[in-house]
Amino acid sequence: MSTVSDAWDYLTTPENWTGANGLTSPTFDGGWTFARDSILALGLEHLWLSFASVTLAIIVALPLGIFLGHVRKGGTATVVVSNVTRAMPTLALLTLFAASAIGIGNMAVILAAAIFAFPPVLTNAFTGMSNVDADVRDAALGQGMTRRQVALKVELPLAIPLIAAGLRTATVQTVATVPLAALVAGGGLGVIINTGVATQNYGQVLAGAVIIAVLSLMIDGVMSILQRSATPRPLRESAKAH
Repeated sequence: MSTVSDAWDYLTTPENWTGANGLTSPTFDGGWTFARDSILALGLEHLWLSFASVTLAIIVALPLGIFLGHVRKGGTATVVVSNVTRAMPTLALLTLFAASAIGIGNMAVILAAAIFAFPPVLTNAFTGMSNVDADVRDAALGQGMTRRQVALKVELPLAIPLIAAGLRTATVQTVATVPLAALVAGGGLGVIINTGVATQNYGQVLAGAVIIAVLSLMIDGVMSILQRSATPRPLRESAKAH
């Protein structure tokens, strides 16, 4: 049989989606983990790892980018930090974390993916805030607004489209990168590919790649809708006009 037909058989076998014993498996310590033989379970774990990674990146990068963009300082440092974190291979980070006290598993994956998601969030937040027209800021200050009010009520709404674009990029990149988790005993949809390679079941490898690609496209579509919803209507109308 061809690889494509093997992939189709894998994707159309109901048990591969639900698992032989459900979506979860018991652990030796009385807890539970996502079943490794269920596409749905691995998909849920994949989304959880991605969400945790992006959330961690947002907690650190978003306030930092907004603050630096508001004060118009640290532009060079922001570019340097973003370029350095972009240049770090995620697989290398996973290997380093696995060899450290962090160890193998999902924690190493979350930290490595968060570092990968950091640059677009930081860069877009900084750029969005710093690019607000100086005349707009001066006008707001002239109306008696404090600098804090200018940052939160004037600059931030105008920066929202670019910030949302950064969050969209970070999220989609993370979803597409998290499959590397399987290489350090982590979970997620990469387990399907890793298992297929180990058993020389290349139909399963192809099926796993298709699932990850479709999930990434779906997440991009959802983030696109959220980005549009977060953008103030006047800015959307202005973008249409141009």
